[in-house]
Amino acid sequence: MASAAPVQGIQEETKCPICLEYLTDPVTMDCGHNFCQGCISNYCDKWEEYGPLECPVCRHRIRKGNLRHNWQLGNIVGKIRQLELNPSKENLCETHQEKLDLFCEEDGEAVCVACWRSPQHRSHRVLLMEEAAQKYKDQIQLHLQSLMKERDEIPAVKLSEEKRLLELLVGAFRQKIVSVFKQLRQFLEDQERLLLAQLEKLDKAIRKSQDENATSMSKEIPRLSELIDEMEETCQQPAQIPAQVSQQQTLPLMLRFSLSPVNVTLDPDTAHPELIVSEDWKSARWGFTEEDLPDNPERFDILPCVLGCEGFTSGRHCWEVEVGGGRFWAVGVARESVRRKGWISRSPEGGIWAVERCGDQYQALTSPETPLPLSQAPSRIRVSLDCERGQVTFFDAENQGPIFTFPPASFTGEKSLPWLQVGRSRLRLWP
Repeated sequence: MASAAPVQGIQEETKCPICLEYLTDPVTMDCGHNFCQGCISNYCDKWEEYGPLECPVCRHRIRKGNLRHNWQLGNIVGKIRQLELNPSKENLCETHQEKLDLFCEEDGEAVCVACWRSPQHRSHRVLLMEEAAQKYKDQIQLHLQSLMKERDEIPAVKLSEEKRLLELLVGAFRQKIVSVFKQLRQFLEDQERLLLAQLEKLDKAIRKSQDENATSMSKEIPRLSELIDEMEETCQQPAQIPAQVSQQQTLPLMLRFSLSPVNVTLDPDTAHPELIVSEDWKSARWGFTEEDLPDNPERFDILPCVLGCEGFTSGRHCWEVEVGGGRFWAVGVARESVRRKGWISRSPEGGIWAVERCGDQYQALTSPETPLPLSQAPSRIRVSLDCERGQVTFFDAENQGPIFTFPPASFTGEKSLPWLQVGRSRLRLWP
């Protein structure tokens, strides 16, 4: 039979610190202490509204959701209850009224000598009560040591898990940073390539323009030298040469060296129904039959004319018109308010400054017309407009020779637009 002191020590270690009774449905806390499930649940329900929960024994921070059922300890408590001894009264077998000095391991109960010899326990493994008590005490001690070791390892495990989680977060953030900067570098590289391509294109355009200007100037230098020689020769001649004729000859040449062609297009809404305007709005040709077009106020309905889209109110401008070998055409400048319906006056009084070819005859559309004795048929006409001086001048764009200059007129306050009349020919704006 077990002595009272060891058994009482085991009894104390298997009792709940809250209710001081044997553990019922024992659960283990994070800190390693054990409680009845009902006792610790009531404790948590009562105190969790006042702040973080603490272990009633060691005051270690606990979480209600971390309670772990300890089935092994529950089984041991059940065995201890069967071994409970009363110091004031010896335990006797209820059947044989003999002392319970033995413990049957198969049935897990205390038995007397008579019970052990009975058929019920004869084949079972039976120990002396003191041996059984010591055996279960040793098991409890081992279990308690395991629990205390687990409790001691909890902070280290928690720290390790926190470290691992932090490393995962840092790794994920590092990958995100690398990805973002990779995308940013790719974007910058794409922008660099795009801008460099645009810069290269601009550089080629500038070089091309420089080459064209250099070529043009190299062609103009001999002509300018010729002009200087002519002017020097003119200065040595008698004074009977009219000043008006001299001005009419020299002004177009001065304009020719100071202007560069501007890009102009045709306005299809103004084209006569018998004219066909190209898709790029740069050329117009005679179509022989009228197109089914709306008769809007801007459209010419009698003369086969068309206006340009670009209008000018100030400054000096020029553009060129390819006339090719056409024998019936007229090119020039018209006011925006020029008459569109019915027969119109093709003269400065009617808002038109132009030159034309009619068969083999060239003439300026003055009132009356001024014949133009040209030595050769021009294939491209340059139209120069000086809004400030109120002058319109025409050149042969191939040999830079002057064709005609209209007397000064007022071009301020209203747009002036390119004007073409196409008769059995094809005209194209250049550039």
